[in-house]
Amino acid sequence: MDGSGGGDTGHGGGTGGIPPAPPPPSSSPASSATPVREDRRGPVVAALMLGMALAALDGTIVSTAVPQIVSDLGGFTVFSWLFSGYLLAVTVTLPVYGKLSDTFGRKPVLITGIALFLLGSVLCALAWNMPALIAFRIVQGLGGGAIQGTVQTIAADLYPLKERPKIQAKLSTVWAVSAVAGPAVGGLLAGYADWRWIFLINLPVGALAMWLVAKYLREPGRNRGPGKVRELGAPPVRSRIDWPGALAVFACGGLLLTALVQGGTAWPWLSAPSLALFAASAVLIVVVVLVERRAAEPIIPGWVWRRRTIAAVNIALGALGLLMVAPTVFLPTYAQSVLGLDPTAAGFVLSIMTLSWPLSAALSQHVYGRIGFRQTAIIGIVLATLILAAFPLLPFPGAAWQPALIMLLLGAALGLFQLPLIVGVQSTVGWSERGTATASILFCRQLGQSVGAALFGSVANATLASRLAEAPDAIRGGLPTDLDSVSHALTDPGSALPAAAADYLRRAVDTAVDHVYVGAAAAGVLALLALLFLAPRRFPVLTEGEVGGDAGAGQPLTER
Repeated sequence: MDGSGGGDTGHGGGTGGIPPAPPPPSSSPASSATPVREDRRGPVVAALMLGMALAALDGTIVSTAVPQIVSDLGGFTVFSWLFSGYLLAVTVTLPVYGKLSDTFGRKPVLITGIALFLLGSVLCALAWNMPALIAFRIVQGLGGGAIQGTVQTIAADLYPLKERPKIQAKLSTVWAVSAVAGPAVGGLLAGYADWRWIFLINLPVGALAMWLVAKYLREPGRNRGPGKVRELGAPPVRSRIDWPGALAVFACGGLLLTALVQGGTAWPWLSAPSLALFAASAVLIVVVVLVERRAAEPIIPGWVWRRRTIAAVNIALGALGLLMVAPTVFLPTYAQSVLGLDPTAAGFVLSIMTLSWPLSAALSQHVYGRIGFRQTAIIGIVLATLILAAFPLLPFPGAAWQPALIMLLLGAALGLFQLPLIVGVQSTVGWSERGTATASILFCRQLGQSVGAALFGSVANATLASRLAEAPDAIRGGLPTDLDSVSHALTDPGSALPAAAADYLRRAVDTAVDHVYVGAAAAGVLALLALLFLAPRRFPVLTEGEVGGDAGAGQPLTER
């Protein structure tokens, strides 16, 4: 399958590992400009790492303090919305912020995002009950969406293609350190100070990041319009914001994610609330398509799905979000319920993956520099699929080093898979499209994660229900009926389960998690198929002048 078809035909091709596109027919004074001079890169990179730390530390710190928060504010039945509300806000705002960063520049969007996140942090610290805390977490999420997408976009703006893995490795290291340090910091603050400090600690970090961005980030002057670079001395052009499209995307994403997050938990999948939410989401999807087709500058332009490269990566990273649910959600349950580990040790088994992932990602440039982005990602997802499929082969009950080794290998494989795709997509578009393209692939990854949580949660509960229905009569009475209840029964020191019942439950959890990992391997196959049959053999990479400063020159205008 070659790279000459689909929507990427206007970018050029080649036979090398990373073929450049032909140079643009003309250039403007800003076409070779880079957003940041060499002497300003260090402070800007520091700001990006601090901003990413805000988002990376958020979930791990808050999850550790949940018992103290519930004890103080109450609301145990709805505390899961502390995470679901934040995730919903981040996901549905990613496309909006991506388009805004292409239109108005990265700097104002990132500063606004950090400011919103800090405002949400202050409000969370002042929360007087659980509903208020959930509402303020959504405010945090509105800022988190700007931070996650814009930081990744600026990272691509700062460095040429050959140096881009350096900044990506640094950002990956932030996530790795956060995965290890977050629970410890959250536990210390909640245990020895007050849980409100887990939000107030964001203030100095965010303030420093904002100051560094405001002082050191410089962007080239541009017309506020798609694919336009402002000539020196030319007056700025007023930009039209697609507010109807933004509201439609926000409403559609919010309803769909609410249906996925709450379905099977707050209400049955086939109940009236679930069916109503899914039906309303379907109607709004049609509304989004109609609104975006008529918009002069749509929030989600059609080219993010018409260009084969971006469409393939959207699907592949959506599948990545899907398969990541297996280790991030179900491995801790497996480690505690089946292996009998305490929460700290279970978290360590999972965090092993964050050690190999950034290292593999940093080294991936040596691979895709020789064989190309697509081939490198294919190697990574094939290895990841085989590793996920190997998890059900682990012995019962096994030892902790066995799933830890699986996670170490999985992180290395996914480092080869994800980074080449992100860098590859960012290198096929100009400055004025990079924010939208980056937001598109991150949105699909987040959406895949939400779908995976709902789908694999149903798989796990169905497996458990089947196993519990088949339990011997001698131990059937009083057995729990869902994964959360089973996990609680096995990890609660006060549980009075007989030895035979406990062993049966452990085997049931082991089977349920095995089925989830089989499903995750199937998601890996989906990503592989997208790369094999949709992605071009060679990503149509733009020349450094186009990538670094040009606002889209050389790209097929008919695809906007």
